[in-house]
Amino acid sequence: MSGENKNAMKPDDYWRQTLNEEQYRVCRLQGTEAPFSGTLLHNRDTGLYHCTCCETPLFDSESKYDSGCGWPSFDAPIDSNVIRFLEDFSHGMQRIEIRCKACDSHLGHVFEDGPKTTGQRYCVNSVSLIFNKSNDSNVSD
Repeated sequence: MSGENKNAMKPDDYWRQTLNEEQYRVCRLQGTEAPFSGTLLHNRDTGLYHCTCCETPLFDSESKYDSGCGWPSFDAPIDSNVIRFLEDFSHGMQRIEIRCKACDSHLGHVFEDGPKTTGQRYCVNSVSLIFNKSNDSNVSD
């Protein structure tokens, strides 16, 4: 089980006590925050986006872009080994769900309509992420 984090094995009671209600609903119950409501949607600072549940680094600000979909979007994770991909047939759709590989937290979905760099759009709920601003961060529009 090398590479897997013991956070994935934590009981549901641990997550209920550790996360707020919205984080628990999205991260542990595969919910979705309302579009255009996330605190990280318009974040333009330089830094890393970590998993809310286990703090594993998932995305770099350099891969973030404005897709117009209502959720933070990235064209690639920091490393493909930090993301777990699952088929999702919920809500009458066929999608690929993305989860943190270390703790199995629901992050969002990945779509094949991203920018030319990778062609992928990792559409992620803000509550699934913690942003750590780098020291050399700059704010721009």
